[in-house]
Amino acid sequence: MLAACGTMHSSVVVEPAAGGNYSSGNVVTQAAHTSIPGGSYQVVKGDTLYSIAFRNKVDFRDLAQWNGVAAPYTIHPGQRLKLSPATTPAAVAGTRPTAPIAPPSSTIAQTSVPVHAASAPPAASTPMFEPVTAPAAASSGAKPPGSATVAAAPAVAAPPKPAMPATAATTSVVPVAGVKTPSPAVLPPPAPAQAVSTGPARAVSGVTWRWPAQGTLIKRFQPGDAIPGIEIGGNAGDAVRAAADGVVVYSGNGLVGYGELVIIKHSDSFLSAYGHNSKRLVKEGQRVTAGQQIAEMGSTGAARNELEFQIRKDGNPVDPLGYLPPH
Repeated sequence: MLAACGTMHSSVVVEPAAGGNYSSGNVVTQAAHTSIPGGSYQVVKGDTLYSIAFRNKVDFRDLAQWNGVAAPYTIHPGQRLKLSPATTPAAVAGTRPTAPIAPPSSTIAQTSVPVHAASAPPAASTPMFEPVTAPAAASSGAKPPGSATVAAAPAVAAPPKPAMPATAATTSVVPVAGVKTPSPAVLPPPAPAQAVSTGPARAVSGVTWRWPAQGTLIKRFQPGDAIPGIEIGGNAGDAVRAAADGVVVYSGNGLVGYGELVIIKHSDSFLSAYGHNSKRLVKEGQRVTAGQQIAEMGSTGAARNELEFQIRKDGNPVDPLGYLPPH
């Protein structure tokens, strides 16, 4: 999905140059995936198209379609986005831009546009994000700038390495992403609630899911909740990990009730969200892999240390337990 020597503009809010116009790009006709909340929303600094869609429980593709915003979904402070399509029946299908999960490049960067603070609405509680450069994917074949091309040398058989002593094999511990190695001598006391683990994986709808944190399942999914997801209790600073491979499309604290929040896009249909963190460790545009630590557990926007975890399919909240592996 990545190719060398290309760039992608993220959907992080940037201000247009003086006299600049918003560009809608190429679009295609598609029907809406989600319910239509109606009304409109004025963009502020720190917003992304994904965070606005997440806040209003709509599919990001529908929101882009209703406003003629093409990939890479760049929006601007002060821009007003419609939360519904045109009122005429013929326009309900609307137009929806299409875009892959990740840019066809080995470098992911934000739009480089001067920001004029005087013209932007105040948003003291929302963060600013700096350009992010993700490491090149191994499959892209890209070489870093200045790297030398080395001619292939004839294959020479290397002398066999000495075998490892039997004692080393029995005492070595290989760390596994998302799994803490328990001490065999000390067993934790039984928890009154259901304990969860990040180890196993489960493939559902083309995405391979893992548990995003170790801890205790303290709240199950309830349809209709204002914040519809599951809650995993733990300790401040515990690792919060990506539940599946994807690209970070939001990293900030601008959504009320979620605290420090990270949203990851796994496919055109699936997003996952990780709220109440004490610290975010990834930025928008960054590619992550399943089991990679993306945040530290905390209590921002909550009364206790916990992870608020959500999965959204086509913008709609779904029960994460229907996608995560059994535990």
